[in-house]
Amino acid sequence: MHAEIPERALIVAAHPDDIDFGAAGTVAMWTAAGAEVTYCLVTDGDAGGFDLDADRSSMAGIRRDEQRAAASVVGVEHVEFLGRPDGRLVADLDLRRDIAAVIRRHRPDRVVCPSPERDYERLAASHPDHLAAGEATICAVYPDARNPFAFPELIRAGLEPHTVHELWLMASPTPNHAVDITEMIERKIAALMEHKSQLPDPGATEARVRSWTAAAATGAGLGEGRHAEAFSILQVP
Repeated sequence: MHAEIPERALIVAAHPDDIDFGAAGTVAMWTAAGAEVTYCLVTDGDAGGFDLDADRSSMAGIRRDEQRAAASVVGVEHVEFLGRPDGRLVADLDLRRDIAAVIRRHRPDRVVCPSPERDYERLAASHPDHLAAGEATICAVYPDARNPFAFPELIRAGLEPHTVHELWLMASPTPNHAVDITEMIERKIAALMEHKSQLPDPGATEARVRSWTAAAATGAGLGEGRHAEAFSILQVP
């Protein structure tokens, strides 16, 4: 099951660039094999950036454009934004409903999202927005998207229930699966480089990501010279 290419996948993340750090190589593998992949960004990343003199009012638009460009690099055409405030995300009922609506609209076989479990050895990967996005997405997968009696306004909007049976968690402290992305590492790096507003030192970012993915491959027993992205895969009844 783990090695299968999904027909349709939905990737939910808190900020533009989260998917490119965590899963862009895997996404590129899937789209190259014919999968239809949709991105759902919960915030616009409007609290991001490094230039203190930048016009903050334009940041949300810049980051949306960067994410669309990065998605295109790995073969993703459908990118949705929920517009929640960056840095203040909570896994409330409204967010659960809105993610459930995205699931019902796109009807994925597989959903990928951040782990809601904090990793104390990789604290930056456990940004509070990531944890909230992960918690809300898991709740949207089970039970909200499949339950016809949850959020009846979705039925009234024509969004019929949909059951997702497989969840992949990014930045999990206990991954149980690695995807060999060696043939897509250049596309992953190219996607990351589209996030120019977030990269004061692009070369350092590239080196760090290559190191991370090489370590993930080594840890998964894929051997030297390989690159991988790690996930925790959960089967949902």
